Amino acid sequence: MTPGLLPLLLLLLLAGPPAAQPAPPTCYSRMLSLSREVTGDAQRLQAMEPSEACVRYLPRLYLDIHNYCVLAKLRDFVASPQCWKVAQVDALKDKVRKLYTIMNSFCRRDLVFLSDDCDALEYPVPVTTVLPGHQR
Repeated sequence: MTPGLLPLLLLLLLAGPPAAQPAPPTCYSRMLSLSREVTGDAQRLQAMEPSEACVRYLPRLYLDIHNYCVLAKLRDFVASPQCWKVAQVDALKDKVRKLYTIMNSFCRRDLVFLSDDCDALEYPVPVTTVLPGHQR
């Protein structure tokens, strides 16, 4: 063995195994991340000072992919006639269409609906965090 090869071998051994590739997204994880993205985009769009008054009349989007009403909510949002030719709204509608297609076609078997509370999709559910040891 040549003297220059030994340090290289030692370096390779100390570096450890090559990093594993992350697992590809599942249908469920893709639906979940896209629904969160759509909800965030919709909230930002409605919170900012709209250059178009029509943004105020768009349906609210607080999506829960486990709520059966979410499919109708997505359809209603895409079909809403407000805000024709507003770039941000068009981009959001494209994401909503993509999510609807994923949920209704590609991932239909992976989806489990846990509720059918349509009112829950109108207003966000407050997230509460309970610190360990501070339970009621």
